[in-house]
Amino acid sequence: MTSLVDVQKLDFQHRDIAFMREALKEAKKAFEEDEVPVGAVLVINHKIVSRGHNQVELLQDATAHAEIICMTAGAGAIGNWRLSDATLYSTLEPCTMCAGAMLSSRLKRLVWAAPDIRQGANGSWIDIFAMKHPMHAIEVTRQVLQDEASELMRTFFQKQRASSKQQ
Repeated sequence: MTSLVDVQKLDFQHRDIAFMREALKEAKKAFEEDEVPVGAVLVINHKIVSRGHNQVELLQDATAHAEIICMTAGAGAIGNWRLSDATLYSTLEPCTMCAGAMLSSRLKRLVWAAPDIRQGANGSWIDIFAMKHPMHAIEVTRQVLQDEASELMRTFFQKQRASSKQQ
């Protein structure tokens, strides 16, 4: 459950900003754990049902992306793999793996913050969602709080580069 006060009364745009701020909190957790700072929250009926942040290094698992962790936890929380009433907020444009998982889980809506020029699957590298899917389409909102998410990424990679030079 989010700590936000009465998000139901917020308009659509402000609601997206409020939930993206919660995803940014998750990204900051990843940052503190020396993981690429990506965070996600899954929202159903204006309530956060799950959270996730990157855990690739911790788990030594290339699939332990924030979005996958969040969707898996969300499916467990609601007792259904179909996330057809859910919105996923992610601080980074999803990669092809995460985009495929979103389509497979029948996610209703995706809201993301920063583009990912290396692996972005919503137009930065390839656009999975632009292709007509035979069974499902996801509503996408891009670049909500892009500057904050991008700055967190920049800071993380500057820190990583500085750390590797000292070794």
